[in-house]
Amino acid sequence: MNHSERFVFIAEWYDPNASLFRRYELLFYPGDGSVEMHDVKNHRTFLKRTKYEDLHLEDLFIGNKVNVFSRQLVLLDYGDQYTARQLGSRKEKTLALIKPDAVSKAGEIIEIISKAGFTLTKLKMMTLSRKEATDFHIDHQSKPFLNELIQFITSGPIIAMEILRDDAICEWKRLLGPANSGLARTDAPGSIRALFGTDGIRNAAHGPDSFACAAREMELFFPSSGVCGPANTAKFTSCTTCCIVKPHAISEGLLGKILMAIRDAGFEISAMQMFNMDRVNVEEFYEIYKGVVSEYNEMVTEMYSGPCVAMEIQQTNPTVTFREFCGPADPEIARHLRPGTLRAIFGKTKIQNAVHCTDLPEDGLLEVQYFFKILDN
Repeated sequence: MNHSERFVFIAEWYDPNASLFRRYELLFYPGDGSVEMHDVKNHRTFLKRTKYEDLHLEDLFIGNKVNVFSRQLVLLDYGDQYTARQLGSRKEKTLALIKPDAVSKAGEIIEIISKAGFTLTKLKMMTLSRKEATDFHIDHQSKPFLNELIQFITSGPIIAMEILRDDAICEWKRLLGPANSGLARTDAPGSIRALFGTDGIRNAAHGPDSFACAAREMELFFPSSGVCGPANTAKFTSCTTCCIVKPHAISEGLLGKILMAIRDAGFEISAMQMFNMDRVNVEEFYEIYKGVVSEYNEMVTEMYSGPCVAMEIQQTNPTVTFREFCGPADPEIARHLRPGTLRAIFGKTKIQNAVHCTDLPEDGLLEVQYFFKILDN
């Protein structure tokens, strides 16, 4: 492998001490996985070329947040023409929409997406108003079945996702199969619509047909203007607790399996959303653990090292029962004492233990509100 090949990105880091954004050139050498950083403003080396195992070529695309030695960098642009040529067409984004009839199968669908080599970059469980549904179905305005489409898409929660890979639009359409689920079962029996859909309206999932259509639809669900988009589905009841799938588990493609395990254990996921937290957010959220848990700093670093997925979990007495289902914080202990728990199955270390769950019943609603009222706004 060519150890001199390098890819250059313009990256930005928010310095909380100075309350300003600092801009760097981030150089990545795929031959040996090393990184280098240059301070753009002061024209000097900030980080000499150093091996860094936690950054991979697939992490490097415009708009992504990467963690380099505890600094969360936002990749703003390509740093040279070679990088733009080599990587510019490598990744394509599209919208993956799970419709109301298949939300209960979200784990299986996300697992299919992950196995097909997609990176999940945005996710939100939401409900659509009639106006939002009409805007979404703008291409069907003259169709006789428009009203049925709108009634169906507004009949319950949906899950909108932004997914990324080479040739994403075509590959996602291939995974979906024919629009009519009956036809899909004949022509593409392994497709998502064949497996989880019913007919031409209730067909489990949606994908746009073109780059322009994908851009328009993603703007509807994930507006670039900074507004929230369609409402989340959090219920904020007393029978609520919080679960967060940690960044390492998202990066390892475990989200689908974890969702299936939670559902199969009898818990209802009533809200779900992907968040990219910064250190300030995480420290605020983990404040009750400061000075109490010896691994506090490592816990904080893990939680802002990449995207996480927060969930509102519903059940009778959910905080206690869900905490028991998650198992001991240390996965090694969990594997000995509670081998069927989430952390025993999906955890690696006490820090990378797959999920956070609310510890105290009085904190369940507060933690859900932090994500779905404060961070979502």
